[in-house]
Amino acid sequence: MTVSPPMRIAFNFISRRLWAGGYNYQANLFAALARFRPGEFTPVMFAGNQSDESEVAGIAAIQGVEVVRSAAFDGQRELPAAIGLGLAPGAAAAFAAARIDAVVESARFYGWRLPIPAVAWIPDLQHRSLPHLFSRAGRWRRELGFRMQIGSGRTIMLSSESALRDFKAYYPRARNRICVVRFATRPPSALLDTNPAEVLATYNLPANYFYLPNQFYPHKNHRLVVDALTILKDRGADVVVCASGSKEDPREPGFYDLVNAEIQRRGLAAQFRHVGIIPLAHVYALLRASTGLLNPSRFEGWSTTVEEAKSFGVPMILSDIDVHREQTAGTARYFGVDDPVALADHLMEVSRQAGAPVVRNIVPHQDDSVSAFAASFAATVRQTVQRDDGGKAAD
Repeated sequence: MTVSPPMRIAFNFISRRLWAGGYNYQANLFAALARFRPGEFTPVMFAGNQSDESEVAGIAAIQGVEVVRSAAFDGQRELPAAIGLGLAPGAAAAFAAARIDAVVESARFYGWRLPIPAVAWIPDLQHRSLPHLFSRAGRWRRELGFRMQIGSGRTIMLSSESALRDFKAYYPRARNRICVVRFATRPPSALLDTNPAEVLATYNLPANYFYLPNQFYPHKNHRLVVDALTILKDRGADVVVCASGSKEDPREPGFYDLVNAEIQRRGLAAQFRHVGIIPLAHVYALLRASTGLLNPSRFEGWSTTVEEAKSFGVPMILSDIDVHREQTAGTARYFGVDDPVALADHLMEVSRQAGAPVVRNIVPHQDDSVSAFAASFAATVRQTVQRDDGGKAAD
């Protein structure tokens, strides 16, 4: 019996500092493939020479992952060639040298002449739903990239039924093969050994707090939380929100400073604590020990923070957007994205009902969800390769 070698799949590196959700998505996908589809795939991560060494090392440490460094993946230097000539030459050469069987494009386009089957992962269509959060140039760069992928016949990989509805509404003439691959996570045991009590002490946090692990992007809606905490302060309720994540948003430099200035002006420094970019072990410790997860976002493709909270059974207070309903099937508390009173009411009620602090562990049957995630991704890639190979045979 002949055993087929693992399919070698190319991924472009995603910086955790710039997009923590994307970084975590890839890390969890690679771990899920290693655990539930052993021997079937070899993820090959292509990183630029300027990519952060510690972030790349975190991905390289995952079982079965290979890393290739190349200047072709620094920034978007090859995008003009991909669009104008139909091929990103440096990337294509790197793929050939690494014997790649399939490519997953994430915020990348390698050209319609790429001789390797490709899947375009489109996490969301935020630029169409919330265009005011993008500069005109930024919005059209993103739109052009998606349209090039659609026009090149890529398999389109989406993360939710909500994103699928958006895709069909915005690109009704697209005839691409579309797959919905729902992300699920099982944080690795090595990242759960950190004592949450020590982490709380490190950041000077009380025993009861709500955790908001979202980067400071305008659509993440931190300002609504500031308004809700102001309401609670006026009521005499002492509720603490701990936020983590990057302060940087290239689309709106200085946004964090504006929010922080408002926090200081309202005297909420004790109620709104921002701890910055922290180690993943600390993220999981804060999540497991929290009174509840808070996600006020105006838009998500498929929320990584919600999935992580689900994996531990953490209570959730979420903005009432379609994808949050899809992810939680009515098991969370919801509030309008412009309704600070409703959010304040939820925070107060959950805070009052909270008993003694508890540290949660992985919920039963979580492996079933992660296995389904790996299987769905595997089917998407294999079907794309088989379709492309069939087309070449027909030619």
